[in-house]
Order: sequence, then structure tokens, then C-alpha cells
Amino acid sequence: MRIYLVQHAEAKPEEEDPARPLSKKGEEEAVKVAKFLAKFVRVSKILHSGKLRALQTAKILAEELLPTEMREALGLTPLDDPLPWVEELKRTEEDLMLVGHMPHLGKLASLLLSGEEGRVKLGFKPGTVVC
Repeated sequence: MRIYLVQHAEAKPEEEDPARPLSKKGEEEAVKVAKFLAKFVRVSKILHSGKLRALQTAKILAEELLPTEMREALGLTPLDDPLPWVEELKRTEEDLMLVGHMPHLGKLASLLLSGEEGRVKLGFKPGTVVC
């Protein structure tokens, strides 16, 4: 099983659009990342938060990676507790991609790598993928 953690691509500032859709640059970068990943990565599911920018990023990734399922999943918003995902991931055997937000993804990555929420600091930036 491989788990891919993806921070959504660059979004417009809240002042410009409160829904924070992807910026033009964010869309372009997400397409580049998706095309690159498609050469090496296969996932059965792409799960994303309910926020528009995560949905848009997930759709771009799905167009290239062709998962059997792409859907919204609870517990992937910025301030959600990452611990339920640690437990969920222990029960899965599939290769999954989770598209979400900081600080949630950073905490989840730390828990998966070290067993402690703040022990490992990963420098997620918009569009970053960690496996």
C-alpha cells in the first residue's frame, strides 16, 4: 500500500474570491504534476476535502491517474484531527491519494512517519505530493 498526500494547488486569495478556487497558475501546475505522476503512480482512489480548491486539484489528478474512484471524504479539512486517518489507513491495502490542506496534511504525515503529530516537519507547499 502506498499513500500519497497532496496539498491542493495554488488557490486565489480569499479577498479575490471567498470560495478560493485554484488560480490559473495553480491549475497549470496541477496539470504538470498530474502528467508527471501518471508516468509512475497508480492509485485506486483519490479522496479530497470538501473545499473547492481540493476538489479542483483532485479532478486534475484524476484526469491523468484514472483512479477507479474519486470522492469527497470527511476529515481532510485544514483543522481536522489527523488521528482518524491514521487508523483508517491501517485498515486499507489500496494505493490511495488524499488531497487536502495544511496544517492537517503535515500533522498526518508526521503521525504516519513517527507516531507523533509534531515530530516530523515536512515543507508542504501548494501542489506538493508526499508518498
